Amino acid sequence: MECTYKDLKAWQKSMDLVTDIYAVTKRFPWDEKDGLSSQMRRAAVSLPANIAEGQGRRYEGEFQHFLRIARGSLLELETLVQIATKLHYLPDPDSEHLIRSTNEVGRILNGLLASIRKN
Repeated sequence: MECTYKDLKAWQKSMDLVTDIYAVTKRFPWDEKDGLSSQMRRAAVSLPANIAEGQGRRYEGEFQHFLRIARGSLLELETLVQIATKLHYLPDPDSEHLIRSTNEVGRILNGLLASIRKN
């Protein structure tokens, strides 16, 4: 049986991160709906979308390219979480959970990139 993007731990964990981001941004001030909240959601959604698109391309070079884009979105998301925390939109427990999650997804993405480079 062939592996699909849904089998990738990076995709699974990034999907969890998307749901976490949507949950916390629901509590942001209403006037942030089109600002920070929207930007955080777009960055989060970009993670699993780019992993899936890259895996679907079937060429290792393209897969690596899309994984690097996902990693860039992840770092963007982490920065946005830090901004939301500084603005007191995120309580510390939520912020700490999201930062741990972004770190975990980052480690998984880096490992996936390294394993592709070895092959």
